[in-house]
Amino acid sequence: MRGMSGERTAPAVDLLGELLTDLRVESEELDGLVAGLPDAEWARPTPAPGWTIAHQIAHLAWTDELALLAARDPDGFTAAVGQAAGDPDVYVERAAAEGAERPPPQLLQRWRSGRAALHDALIAVPPGTRIVWFVTPMSPASVASARLMETWAHGLDVADSLGVRRAPTGRLRHVAHIGVRARDFAFRVNGRQPPAEPFRVELTGPAGELWTWGPPDAAQRVTGPALDFCLLATQRRHRDDLSLSATGPDADAWLDIAQAFAGMPGAGREPGAAGREPGQAG
Repeated sequence: MRGMSGERTAPAVDLLGELLTDLRVESEELDGLVAGLPDAEWARPTPAPGWTIAHQIAHLAWTDELALLAARDPDGFTAAVGQAAGDPDVYVERAAAEGAERPPPQLLQRWRSGRAALHDALIAVPPGTRIVWFVTPMSPASVASARLMETWAHGLDVADSLGVRRAPTGRLRHVAHIGVRARDFAFRVNGRQPPAEPFRVELTGPAGELWTWGPPDAAQRVTGPALDFCLLATQRRHRDDLSLSATGPDADAWLDIAQAFAGMPGAGREPGAAGREPGQAG
């Protein structure tokens, strides 16, 4: 996860521990939003079309279970996801719908048990081992980082549904890092050739700190609030509602297609769909 320009390096064990701690805190914050909800509130719609709060938690629980299977039984994971090859979107939707049918207390316990088991499994992975996944094998730290990204993004959908404004934290650096690292994937999945030269990305963290990636003298640049970049890369807000600036045509094109998640490009959100509170655009 670390090691790019502007990122400190750290021993793998320390980095994994940091990520797992941040993932646990992120999960607990979302857990706190849903744990006290009456059962009927779990059917409340979220900004994701067709998905209720129950769908959001069911998706997180299911993906944690897949990551757990990948860490403990690579062959079992490969067999389990083989059925998704024909239509992965249908596979994901079906898993969320099936999970959402469970009574909320059962669903919540499923998510809690799965994420705890995944924590222990990732710690137990031998150093240097890569874990099989949908697009490419990943290190335990990358798996934890991806789970944090998804937990934050789906947690935002839940918070939006409940009318809760969550304060951004330094954990967003993990989300931003995935978005930056996924630049070439975003171009390819949209049928475009990735730019040959690296970009400079400068994002302002929640405490006013500067997070940077890429060479300082790069001609193509992206700047703005880290929160806005994370909202864009997870496709939780439309670019028009965010305060991100691009210098250079390729950097500008990237902001139209950026995504921090694997799979085909999503439809994203319509302009103004969740208000303009993250940035100062408009």
